[in-house]
Amino acid sequence: MKTDKNLGRIVGFLFLLVFINGIIIYQVLQGPVLFSDEFLTLTVQNANKIISSVLLQCGSGLMQIAVAILTLQIFNKVNKKLGFTYLALCILYFIMLAVDNISVLVLLEVSRAFVYETNITVDNVENISSIFYKNHWWTHYLSLTFSCLPAFTLYFILYAGKLIPKFISVFGMIAVLLMFIEMLFSLYDLSIGMYMIMPIALVQLVLPFWLIIKGLNSGTT
Repeated sequence: MKTDKNLGRIVGFLFLLVFINGIIIYQVLQGPVLFSDEFLTLTVQNANKIISSVLLQCGSGLMQIAVAILTLQIFNKVNKKLGFTYLALCILYFIMLAVDNISVLVLLEVSRAFVYETNITVDNVENISSIFYKNHWWTHYLSLTFSCLPAFTLYFILYAGKLIPKFISVFGMIAVLLMFIEMLFSLYDLSIGMYMIMPIALVQLVLPFWLIIKGLNSGTT
């Protein structure tokens, strides 16, 4: 149906924005600062970048919820329970992103205290910062681990409903599983390697462009 194809193009555009946001957040705004050994001083020096990254992250979470709402009617034709499950998981993921973003802003305030406050000792701030940094590490990796649940549900629905070519949806499910394994192992300090998340980066780039060009198929009858 033409409606499905047009909706698919809108969804593809939203997914592309989420992908671009991810690159900007982790490769430009937040990543080089918070994952630096000098994050205590760099964070406050790049306060505007950190705040912008938080807003972009919230925007990405909202766009994913918007996708789940827009596709709900189509996904319900495939499996009503899965359609609502995907929406619920997107909402829960947004909540986890919010918690992660709060931990980022806490690090910003700790950085400000380290640089600007004169009535506290450097040792105290450094000791506190290590605790909040580890807190951010946990919220960040837990949110990444949880993100695999809505992503896998999405690709499974797309596969079950034949809404996109099978090779994209199957590759998507495999890529999500590889990312989940890497994130789970990382939580136990047993990281396999960042190459485990390269497939998900590839499919998250392929899917938006496919949807923008082709839209969603009519699916199962």
